[in-house]
Amino acid sequence: MMRTKTSAKDLLMRYTPVAVALSLLAVISSSVSHSQSPQALDPRAVALIAEGRSALAAGQVDGAVDAYESALTVEPGSVTVLLGLAEATRRQGMQGKALHYYRVALNNDPRNLVAIAGEGMALAEKGATEKANRNLARLQTLCGKSCSEAQNLAAAIAKGPSPRMVSADAVTTKQVVSEN
Repeated sequence: MMRTKTSAKDLLMRYTPVAVALSLLAVISSSVSHSQSPQALDPRAVALIAEGRSALAAGQVDGAVDAYESALTVEPGSVTVLLGLAEATRRQGMQGKALHYYRVALNNDPRNLVAIAGEGMALAEKGATEKANRNLARLQTLCGKSCSEAQNLAAAIAKGPSPRMVSADAVTTKQVVSEN
């Protein structure tokens, strides 16, 4: 029995068509799944989102948070709901919680301009100007300096930290000594 050595050229000629076919299949299937429109939201979530928006517009931040949290239980991971909840918690002065919601939204939609701007505003309100400026640079790369999200973030950075925020260092505790 005689064995022949297969050369690199033989291997290349033998497996290239298969590799090209598999690559095309992967490209086509990924482009089809990427181009599909997102699924419509549950009607209950749509109603709760509308309730949250109207509550936020009326200045009822706690009611807005409640509505958005309810919507999040109906539509977990919905970027629309997460952005509403992030905005409401940011207006409550809970920038850390808002940052969490913005980051979850960005994990689901990394190029979402509203999420990038909102995260930057929450960072600016916390006093993390350097990180907020990174978000501003990213926004300006994605949509230019004249888009409303970039302009709003630039204004928030210029305004500086929010006076509503209270840092742990600013809170002093009174030491009380009592007898047992």
